[in-house]
Amino acid sequence: MADNWVDACAADAVDEEDVMGFSHGGQNYAIYRSPEDKFYATDGLCTHEQVELADGLVMGDIIECPMHNGRFNYKTGEAKGAPVCVNLKTYPTKVESGRVLINLG
Repeated sequence: MADNWVDACAADAVDEEDVMGFSHGGQNYAIYRSPEDKFYATDGLCTHEQVELADGLVMGDIIECPMHNGRFNYKTGEAKGAPVCVNLKTYPTKVESGRVLINLG
């Protein structure tokens, strides 16, 4: 993957075990902060009904879609529960100078 690091948000804007939406270039992304204080990024829309995952519930390493309660592992993008069956795309992240950057490739 080619490097295309994009500034997504301030690291302190995302609480532990929470998710925040981010838009760039007409695409939606979701930024997560794990209980281990690490950051992760996925596509921002559920693969089932294209609902904003930033409105969902984070539990451990799972994001639950707010519409039909489909679940994904946000660290791997793996679909974990019906009705979702298509995985989320994930993106590398890093923190520099208090900012979360995601590599959009």
